Amino acid sequence: MLLDVNQIMKILPHRYPFLLVDRVVEHEPGQKIVGIKNVTINEPFFQGHFPGHPVMPGVLIIEGMAQVGGILAYLASSDEIKKKVCYFASIDNAKFRRPVVPGDQLRIEMVATACKRGMWVFAGKAYVGDKLAAEADLKATFADMDRS
Repeated sequence: MLLDVNQIMKILPHRYPFLLVDRVVEHEPGQKIVGIKNVTINEPFFQGHFPGHPVMPGVLIIEGMAQVGGILAYLASSDEIKKKVCYFASIDNAKFRRPVVPGDQLRIEMVATACKRGMWVFAGKAYVGDKLAAEADLKATFADMDRS
């Protein structure tokens, strides 16, 4: 294991129930990262999505991808950039291939395809076992946390 949840929380501003990365298991600096999300019935979204047939919302799978990509970008950035927060900027080509349900382990693989003028571009895939659950192309950038 490269990063546990405590180390992840030093990088990402997200907290329960919106932190969607439990650990990072692979990392090629500036190139690729693999994060794990253990999906349990205790997730608050399962109360309403859907009662009697719990399915992880696709938008939260995409958010998990964005968080894993944000970790990759953060780890590749200068100390000055690390004082900022990584914001999800766009999503393209999102496809959902299979439902993600309680008990699944989501393996999120993010590959950096470009970084120009501070805009990171990622190709993301989320798997349950060896089966593709979702994929999308994402963009993210860093900005100041102070909104005043």
